Amino acid sequence: MRWDAQALERGDSPAALSADSPAAPALLPLAGLVRSVSTPEFAGITFHEVTAKSVLNKVVAGSRMPFEWTINPYRGCSHACVYCFARKSHTYLDFDAGLDFESQVVVKINAAEILRKELAKPSWRHEHVALGTNTDPYQRAEGRYQLMPGIIGALADSGTPLSILTKGTLLARDIPLLKHAAAQVPVGVGISLAMTNEELSEAVEPGTPGPRARLKLISRLREAGLPCGVMAMPILPWLSDSDDALDSLFGALAAAGATGVTAGALYLKPGTREWFMQWIAREHPQLAGKYRRLYGSGSYASKEYRAWLAGRIRYFKDLHGFSGSQGFSHRDLDGGNDHDDARQEEAQYPAGSIPDTAGHAGALRAGHAGTAHTDAARSSSAQPTLF
Repeated sequence: MRWDAQALERGDSPAALSADSPAAPALLPLAGLVRSVSTPEFAGITFHEVTAKSVLNKVVAGSRMPFEWTINPYRGCSHACVYCFARKSHTYLDFDAGLDFESQVVVKINAAEILRKELAKPSWRHEHVALGTNTDPYQRAEGRYQLMPGIIGALADSGTPLSILTKGTLLARDIPLLKHAAAQVPVGVGISLAMTNEELSEAVEPGTPGPRARLKLISRLREAGLPCGVMAMPILPWLSDSDDALDSLFGALAAAGATGVTAGALYLKPGTREWFMQWIAREHPQLAGKYRRLYGSGSYASKEYRAWLAGRIRYFKDLHGFSGSQGFSHRDLDGGNDHDDARQEEAQYPAGSIPDTAGHAGALRAGHAGTAHTDAARSSSAQPTLF
């Protein structure tokens, strides 16, 4: 069952969690482990509290990411999205990419303290730091541990630009802090929302606030004068890629005031692929064979499908006034290496989600102008039939 949106936004205060079970041994050895905790308010989840030696992560050389540093205060994620690309990262801790990813959450309880020390080093160059690149920093655990205010404050006080990407409406708690930070440094905010169908959302991302709650959060961020780009990923073949679904999505994002949108097809890297395919076979058995043919033995949908979806994305973005923002993720679908142009998805972030460190972003979009449907656009709406 999806958690109540107000409870998710409010979070669970430490005072309300005094009934922690006695510290339990970790399932597996973890560096810096302090204790492992379970509590009735987080049924089925074990928190492994660790002290980290460092929280700033350098992005690997050659990455297409538009940032060089990241912070992930949590490992594992109770949002339990069946399509989450980060599932395999849990295996690096000797957990599995399935149920362990959702139920064994590692918490860096000293994140803010260590971060301040790292930012105070003379070698720190005040480069953009991204939060939410692996697991969600505003998952339900944040209501208990309240790590983000300290992290945001440390970054802003040190003069370091920052960005946040989340599905968690608990972010609303920190809007005043983000407004204060934005007066000190460039700030980007991104919300992940790829569908408006509440029933489908509850099925594929059961631990998150629903689409309506996230749309409300986008509006609240914009009303507070903060930017808010939207990562409309993943678009799910045969589940959320119809014209009606895309029209509803982009129309709702425009009405909420999103500053930009980037959309892209489902990405099934190893670890995620196995978990998602099991879900498809169980919940939508009629689609299992179609997904196997569409993805073959790789992580990306076929080039034909991506090209078709790109056209539909461009059409509905134009229709709802997003034509001036970043378009579909795959920028070079007509040539080049198929794997390489698929990888462009990972580097495309929508307007508003990345801090404007150069100071040339201009005024944020205040409204959206629609354009008329065209016969040409409608003529390309039929989904290809070869996959």
